[in-house]
Amino acid sequence: MGLFNRTKTATPTAVQTPAGPDLSHLTGDWAIDTTHSEIGFAVRHAMVTNVKGRFTDYEGKLHLDGAEPHNSSAELVIKVASVDTNQAQRDEHLRTGDFFAVETHPEIRFRSTSAEAVGDDSYRMTGELTIKGTTRPVVLELDYTGSATDAYGAERVGFEGRTVVDRTQFGLTYNAALETGGVLIGEKVKLSFDISAVKAA
Repeated sequence: MGLFNRTKTATPTAVQTPAGPDLSHLTGDWAIDTTHSEIGFAVRHAMVTNVKGRFTDYEGKLHLDGAEPHNSSAELVIKVASVDTNQAQRDEHLRTGDFFAVETHPEIRFRSTSAEAVGDDSYRMTGELTIKGTTRPVVLELDYTGSATDAYGAERVGFEGRTVVDRTQFGLTYNAALETGGVLIGEKVKLSFDISAVKAA
């Protein structure tokens, strides 16, 4: 029987697509609660393991549109001097001109330019990331982790996010060769976000 044989007509079958969660209650402005959030990173060290760190001083705000996610936006400002890798000497090196040069570039900034839903609880946010005076586009993959009213009556919402950037594209080019081959520090940096935000009154 040929592909275009019309002697038998199939009856169309309705396909039920499950509706996504109703997130209209999230619509509004939110401030990141830094005491219950974390912004972290991981980078390959000596070709064998990952060094992990975080930033402890930052502030950010979100505008969420639960019904029309593409209208959502975010801004984030990180104080680079707050970098913490659990090793004081390494942290001091990261603050120097070899890396972040905090005296002349004290902040890392992110500003979103677009957002979209890619699944029931999954979103993608594109924006501009500025590190050490260089601004480049970046795409964040985000998972909605829930919302609740806490014990103090504050409305909260949670997201987990991740992306990977090439540090050399932001002028962080310092490295050292290993005797066994390869380099001391990887170029790819994994950024992670565990965000709890409180709705503005």
